Amino acid sequence: MAPGLDFSDWGAKETRKGTPVVVKMENPNYSVVEIEDPDAAFRPVEKSRGKNAKQVTWVLLLKAHRAVGCVAWIATLFWALLGTIKKRLIFRQDVDMASEKLGKGKLLFTVIKAFLVTSLTILAFEIIAYFNGWHYFQNPSLHIPRTSEIQGLFHLVYVTWLWFRADYIAPLIQALSKFCVALFLIQSADRMVLCLGCFWIKYKKIKPRIEGNPFKSNDVEGSGYDYPMVLVQIPMCNEREVYEQSISAVCQLDWPKDRLLIQVLDDSDDESIQCLIKAEVATWNQRGINIIYRHRLIRTGYKAGNLKSAMSCEYVQAYEFVAIFDADFQPNPDFLKQTVPHFKDNPELGLVQARWTFVNKDENLLTRLQNINLCFHFEVEQQVNGAFLNFFGFNGTAGVWRIRALEESGGWLERTTVEDMDIAVRAHLNGWKFIFLNDVKVLCEVPESYEAYRKQQHRWHSGPMHLFRLCLPAIITSKIAIWKKANLILLFFLLRKLILPFYSFTLFCIILPLTMFVPEAELPVWVICYVPVFMSFLNILPAPKSFPFIVPYLLFENTMSVTKFNAMVSGLFKLGSSYEWVVTKKAGRSSESDLLAAAERESKTTNQLQIQRGASESELSELNRLKAAPVPVKRVNKIYRKELTLAFLLLTASVRSLLSAQGVHFYFLLFQGVTFLLVGLDLIGEQMS
Repeated sequence: MAPGLDFSDWGAKETRKGTPVVVKMENPNYSVVEIEDPDAAFRPVEKSRGKNAKQVTWVLLLKAHRAVGCVAWIATLFWALLGTIKKRLIFRQDVDMASEKLGKGKLLFTVIKAFLVTSLTILAFEIIAYFNGWHYFQNPSLHIPRTSEIQGLFHLVYVTWLWFRADYIAPLIQALSKFCVALFLIQSADRMVLCLGCFWIKYKKIKPRIEGNPFKSNDVEGSGYDYPMVLVQIPMCNEREVYEQSISAVCQLDWPKDRLLIQVLDDSDDESIQCLIKAEVATWNQRGINIIYRHRLIRTGYKAGNLKSAMSCEYVQAYEFVAIFDADFQPNPDFLKQTVPHFKDNPELGLVQARWTFVNKDENLLTRLQNINLCFHFEVEQQVNGAFLNFFGFNGTAGVWRIRALEESGGWLERTTVEDMDIAVRAHLNGWKFIFLNDVKVLCEVPESYEAYRKQQHRWHSGPMHLFRLCLPAIITSKIAIWKKANLILLFFLLRKLILPFYSFTLFCIILPLTMFVPEAELPVWVICYVPVFMSFLNILPAPKSFPFIVPYLLFENTMSVTKFNAMVSGLFKLGSSYEWVVTKKAGRSSESDLLAAAERESKTTNQLQIQRGASESELSELNRLKAAPVPVKRVNKIYRKELTLAFLLLTASVRSLLSAQGVHFYFLLFQGVTFLLVGLDLIGEQMS
């Protein structure tokens, strides 16, 4: 029989039922605390009181368990890294060697290999000398033994190396390191000034404003705002993944249809992609959107040639402004209403630039690190230069130009791969002003693979140096103020485009490992640790959620200096790849609202196509076949030889730093070497939650 449940006595205060049980403790283990007053029982007790040996033992065991778990995690990670090295580097499974198209790239790789071989040879000498007790490298004064102290031929060779190193190699490295440190401090000061300017803008709430609400209707007939004629251009080339969402976003811009024209400038050489884009344009055209499709037969000049060809159309003369969006950009419907009114009553204004925001910034470690850099670029660099100088580099997309400013500045030129920076510099030399809207954001993507990011960064750093060669005479002979010329030459081009990749690569990838083998030229700790960490802290301020990634960010930026230095030299000396354009591969990421809108659109597309176009079932099936995602190709990882060689060079230098007990230098070289190794094996873009 089940026991009965009686809830009638739950409210009783002193109810006790059942048989009393007496428990006898043979070895009681408790503490007695004297309570002087009733409140003392509720006061916190000191941690040292009330603890016995068993409790302390359990605490120690728990901490030991956590430590073992951490060590096991590190060991598992290390083992996985060794397995990847074995798979990709030794057995070459699912990997492909990144090609070097230029003699300059091969020359840089040869120089790095020579440094590596030399470092390994010197390390072998140092290890043998260490075990023989010749610890001369630990003596700051570097005592050179006398002839009577020589112990043999090998000792004589080692002593000769010490003498040659101290008298000839160390002075050269010291001179170069001092020069790079000076550049490093100048660039750090520039970053500090930019950050202070950003803080001042935030404190004073400085930003471009539109007086009143120009779109507010005060009469019965409608708004009194005179909507200007706006041309919207979407240049694209083989953009299968993103063409649909970009065209959809632009076609939903809130602007009178009779005052808006959308040009889809398709440079695709894939006929299937051309058919898809044509069909998408036709769909929106039948919905009443004023949109046209343009395809060039002669595809010269990359993006600049595409835009130049579109601007040569006769009907463009009827338009006053042009907005440009790359194929992966998705502006909000109110984009034009937030940007175009700034031109009213401001005849000197030539460009209004909006900020980028990224739909895939949390996709993997690589996208997170890119988000840090780009947030600093827009929040600090663009905003400060726009607020105080009325000049900055046009970002090539998400901006609105006054067409007259483009025409008076010479239009789009095909001479470089940074046509956006080219037109911005020429417009600045002609007296046009720019404003940056940090509050107006346009959704886009960042590259998710290291290969795509590397090619993008090569173009972004080789193009400006190529442009600098071309624009320098025009800057010097222009009629703008002297301080504007100095800003363009010294800050805009030299400091931020040339000096930054030069000192970063030379100081942290060449000089630092060399100083481990030439201790007379050792770099101070504040150069390799304190100042870089502080500058990384400043860079990460505009993206506060990225603070946990400050150390990977610092290490990855030093790693990317190889690509940036290579690109900078290519552009400066006009090598082949300085005019090489590779379309950045997109993944076609969409926000949640975009996905919902796309699902709703998908449900209506088939009916509209069949009813409005009278399309046959065969035509619809062919279009659906083209729209179907292509068969996914197995991802092939790249092996980047320069990065791998530098990884081994830095790891070799870290081993050498152990012999001289240089703790900070050892950890920096070790972690930097591991970062180069991850990048060289194409692991930096792997999926990471």
